[in-house]
Amino acid sequence: MTEAATAKPSASQLGARVLVVDDEQTVQQLLVRLLVAAGYDVRTANNGEEALRTLERETVNLIVTDLVMPKADGMALLQSLRERAIDVPVVMITGAPTTESAMHAVRYRADAYLTKPVDPSALIAAVGNALHLRSVANLHREAYEQSNTENARDSQLRTLTTNFTNALQAIYMVYQPIVSWSRKQAYGYEALVRSTEKSLPHPGALFEAAERLDRTSDLGSEIRARCGAPWHGLTSDYHLFVNLHSQDLLDETLYEENAPLAPFASRVVLELTERAALDDVSDIGSRIARLRTLGYRIAVDDIGAGYSGLNSLATVQPDFVKLDISLVRGLDKDAVRRRLVQLLTQLCNDLKISVVAEGVETVAERDALIDLGIDLLQGYLFARPAAPFVAPVF
Repeated sequence: MTEAATAKPSASQLGARVLVVDDEQTVQQLLVRLLVAAGYDVRTANNGEEALRTLERETVNLIVTDLVMPKADGMALLQSLRERAIDVPVVMITGAPTTESAMHAVRYRADAYLTKPVDPSALIAAVGNALHLRSVANLHREAYEQSNTENARDSQLRTLTTNFTNALQAIYMVYQPIVSWSRKQAYGYEALVRSTEKSLPHPGALFEAAERLDRTSDLGSEIRARCGAPWHGLTSDYHLFVNLHSQDLLDETLYEENAPLAPFASRVVLELTERAALDDVSDIGSRIARLRTLGYRIAVDDIGAGYSGLNSLATVQPDFVKLDISLVRGLDKDAVRRRLVQLLTQLCNDLKISVVAEGVETVAERDALIDLGIDLLQGYLFARPAAPFVAPVF
């Protein structure tokens, strides 16, 4: 083998890490010089066993290995690589070529089978070609995997669309009372959506699907169409609390005089959740004014759970504020929560905003809220959501 001028690797191959495996030090050193001169980052091993230990420590892009060596020869190394699913390119060099060894090399996917003495140009060409072919194969595999991923994503989207459409047709409403403790009677009922579609088993999944499919307006319209049905012809002055997603404010059908809730708008409280991005509605002030003109009142829901803090009070200027369950839970045992609720209640009283405490589950929580001056309460302590109109327990 003689040193000679060789072709340089492509720009994408420069710095590729090559492991040279040969027990003859003079041959190993020559191979290293040739490959380093060509622009490769070279590691060495004296036999197949040492090469496998090297691969446990670091990643290489290609292996150049002698065929005949003690302690695991080149063929044993190649076979071990493929059995371990190590798909690194291998260029094999031998001074004693045989048909049998060539067939084994093909069987275990050697990328080149060169005989000694190896011409330096042939070696560098074989290394460059093997790296190029592997790079092309990797690109094809990545493209295939990406295509499969996109197909899977499309399939999931189609399935979600079908499930959501089925869920819309299968939704029904349940109602949970909001009680006035001082009057010991129901002040109103919050309408809560449910669906018999098992693939979207709870309201959170239903709303997530609506947002992902950009169909929040479809869901909102269906909820408003269904939740008001029990109110038609109702002689009681119960208030109906209805949840609105911020995107529902952009639905012009909400403002129509013949909308499902319009006939009894004066008894309807539209709840805007603080969890939703109210800032996405640029003209929110004018839209809320339109709703008030129609007779609706406005609540900010989940105060204490979202990220907008008190800004939603200034933006919406609601008639009601509903304290989130995270503030109510364990309030009787937590001085910090109790103080926060006290301050929020005082602020709302100053602003003529009615406060509703959600998620009341224990007598101790109820009593702590009453002591803080909150009269409107909602939670499992009084009644679970049910068909209209379940009577609360005091």
